[in-house]
Amino acid sequence: MAKKEFKYRGKTLQELLSLSLEEFIELIPSRQRRTIQRMMKGAEDNPQLKLYKAIKKALAKGQKDSIRTHVRDFVILPEMVGMTIMVHNGKEFVRLDVKDKMVGHLLGEFALTRKMITHSSPGIGATKSTKFVSVRA
Repeated sequence: MAKKEFKYRGKTLQELLSLSLEEFIELIPSRQRRTIQRMMKGAEDNPQLKLYKAIKKALAKGQKDSIRTHVRDFVILPEMVGMTIMVHNGKEFVRLDVKDKMVGHLLGEFALTRKMITHSSPGIGATKSTKFVSVRA
């Protein structure tokens, strides 16, 4: 079975890469659109703008290695596909390999801040039902 080609709003990744940032903004949902517009109009100390410049600088050098960031609300752009970005989840940096299906989403969506907790069976004496649990050493 052939692998299905990725499309975002009817455009392939190559077509997305050929678009300017303003043309790409018209394709994404309003929340992401407003975030990018705010980033472009923002001051020089804007964290999103700093990350955008760092990504552009890395791409100009041909580097696809990791960029470390605390900016979780940055919209994943088509030119970021193939890059490795380390996103902070509140405790540590989570390695994020950007894939084509992530375009238009936020970085924080892929760096989870909570871990799944799995509990084992209750201990001896915890409940009446545990008197039937045998403990083997």
